[in-house]
Amino acid sequence: TIDNRQSTIDNPHSQLSTLVARSRTEAIAIAIATAGEKTVALPFYKTILQNILFLLAADAKRVAMVERSGLGEKSSSEMSLDDQEIPLYENSKERQHYDEMANLYSIILATEHLERAYARDAVDPKTYTEQCKKLISQFGVAEHSIRDQMSTETFMSLYQMDCPRAVERLLVQGVPQPIKGGDKGTSHAATVAETVQYFITIMDAVRLEQRFVDELQPLLSDLMDSLTRLPETPNDFEPNRKVQSWLQKLNSMRAVDEIEEEDARQLLHDLDSAYTEFTRFLKTQFNS
Repeated sequence: TIDNRQSTIDNPHSQLSTLVARSRTEAIAIAIATAGEKTVALPFYKTILQNILFLLAADAKRVAMVERSGLGEKSSSEMSLDDQEIPLYENSKERQHYDEMANLYSIILATEHLERAYARDAVDPKTYTEQCKKLISQFGVAEHSIRDQMSTETFMSLYQMDCPRAVERLLVQGVPQPIKGGDKGTSHAATVAETVQYFITIMDAVRLEQRFVDELQPLLSDLMDSLTRLPETPNDFEPNRKVQSWLQKLNSMRAVDEIEEEDARQLLHDLDSAYTEFTRFLKTQFNS
């Protein structure tokens, strides 16, 4: 059992504790990938992953303290740190820092295993889309909390996170895997109306000089989601390509960043041309 907050380090054997922590991660991964909808609830799963981050961070701190103490060449039985409790954090600010890292760690791993489960058809499309949207939204907040210390790529490298699916979904795509046709309970006309509304909303936002990433990215994400739920659109549908391109650009920026005025004009131009192409496609479908 992993304590809810691993605030002290009681295992001097760095490699062993890391292997144990990573083994627990893999065991959880196998469980969630094979159990489908009957798996443990996502919030509880993320809590377990957060605790694993505390183990890994604690292990790294012990290694650093041993090296600074000049004990690197001594056997573990001779280490003067064996019988000591080494606090992972010494004040509330440091604790909050580790809490934020643990949250980011859990979101990235949860996304990776959700993508694996969906690829194996262990999660139905509706559940996948709902949970993926939630994780993407949470990722934006969690990533912002550590941006002053390190990038997400550096964080993943530091904690040896091999999560290519999560990188693609969170850092590149920024939206769930497109599912043609979407929810069967939503009519084609309703999806079209939503798409038109999202087009108008995002174009109005740009015209009203909204420039911050955290203002524009959610609007583009909603538009992209609506476009991908339209049935019978070609795989190379130009509106999808243009919106996806801007989503990837904004996902590579920080939430507090602003796009330049030239980028804003280009974004408005691309959205306008995408909307024109979208309406042309609808007319073609109506006349056919």
